[in-house]
Amino acid sequence: MAPVPPGIRFLASFNRDQWYRAFTFSLTFLLYTSFHLSRKPISIVKSELHKNCSALNELSTASSSQLPNLHTAAECSWKPFDKSNYKQLLGAMDYSFLCAYAVGMFLSGIIGERLPIRLYLTFGMLMSGLFTCLFGLGYIYSIHSLGFYIFVQVANGLVQTTGWPSVVTCIGNWFGKGRRGLIMGIWNSHTSVGNILGSLIAGYWVSSNWGLSFIVPGLIIAAMGIICFLFLIEPKMFLGLQDFMAEALSGLFSLGNLLFFTENFYLLTVCLSFSLQGVIEFSLCLLFAKLVSYTFLFWLPLYITKTAHLDAKKAGDLSTLFDVGGIVGGILAGVISDKLGKRATTCAVMLLLAAPILYGFSMISEFGLGPTIGMLLVCGGLVNGPYALITTAVAADLGTHKSLKGNARALSTVTAIIDGTGSVGAAIGPLLAGVLSSQGWDQVFYMLMAADFLALLVGADAC
Repeated sequence: MAPVPPGIRFLASFNRDQWYRAFTFSLTFLLYTSFHLSRKPISIVKSELHKNCSALNELSTASSSQLPNLHTAAECSWKPFDKSNYKQLLGAMDYSFLCAYAVGMFLSGIIGERLPIRLYLTFGMLMSGLFTCLFGLGYIYSIHSLGFYIFVQVANGLVQTTGWPSVVTCIGNWFGKGRRGLIMGIWNSHTSVGNILGSLIAGYWVSSNWGLSFIVPGLIIAAMGIICFLFLIEPKMFLGLQDFMAEALSGLFSLGNLLFFTENFYLLTVCLSFSLQGVIEFSLCLLFAKLVSYTFLFWLPLYITKTAHLDAKKAGDLSTLFDVGGIVGGILAGVISDKLGKRATTCAVMLLLAAPILYGFSMISEFGLGPTIGMLLVCGGLVNGPYALITTAVAADLGTHKSLKGNARALSTVTAIIDGTGSVGAAIGPLLAGVLSSQGWDQVFYMLMAADFLALLVGADAC
């Protein structure tokens, strides 16, 4: 009999549980990558919108001999972002999405505990794909109403809240606490991978047809929603298909469960979650850390365009280095916190080191390409490291605390509380950036340094 090839022996050494763990790790990674991929286009399109509007204004004052070119310029211009307060209008769009996301996150964790995660996540991804495509269709059908874009952003922000509590609940209940920092540090790189892919995809079409910069990511997240429906495995499925479906139907339609949800769930779960030591401290720390991270997410390409004088595509490509640094920072934060056994101390040190890098960013126009690349990588690691650690390993540690008595789905509520609080900062940061940038980009970075310092202060209380 021929010997079994070593590769086959290696694959056969894993049992069913290990295969399911690996599959769930990979699938949830791809699912949340698509969430961030669909959020990134707005930051890439910003600089193109205003540049085109400026070009149209110049052409409108041109001599009559230049009027035949007006149609070409009009195709590239876009209202209502052709006004002098365009930064405030763009900031309002960011705030609409992020404010809805912050409010919806607190409800999402609670709702997600009572519904099958696979169906809940599938619904959110399909709806997110729809609203992301709608934003792009505004270009195809020449919609110039600010209200339309605000509505799409609000709706998209609400449905995107289905993502984070769901995927963290899946991954957190599959892996124990021993190497959770490392595992989740690697897994959480999906945010940066999604940002990088979103930047590259949006940048490909931004100068020719920015509607496709939204439509393509929208179709991708919708397709991933279908894959989620077909393949996502929840730990509870090991109870057997009949038991799982019976509980799912009970959770959806039982009057008794509905009354329990409306009358007692907030008291029993949310209050218990807030009572866990560290939930409030880490939630507030994430508020300020996410303020910094999301300001970069939504405004970095425009900042590079204005200060380094690059076009929208090149600025978008360069901004991906911030997310490359974020991948390394998230993994390092997880490894170090596992070794030391001190999540809060790891966050505090990285936040402390981030302050001088943020100051250096305010002078990016004075540096060459080499130092700029270095700052993007280092700043991405130091800013996203604490953010990644808190939203994954810390949330999973707290959500599986012994005081919750093995309630696996309570992890969804704890995750929603922490990330929902952080999302308040994510909503405030880009809004403030839109207001302060009109007074000079220095003011934006002073705001970011202040937020970094406040994150350090509240995070130190959790040490």
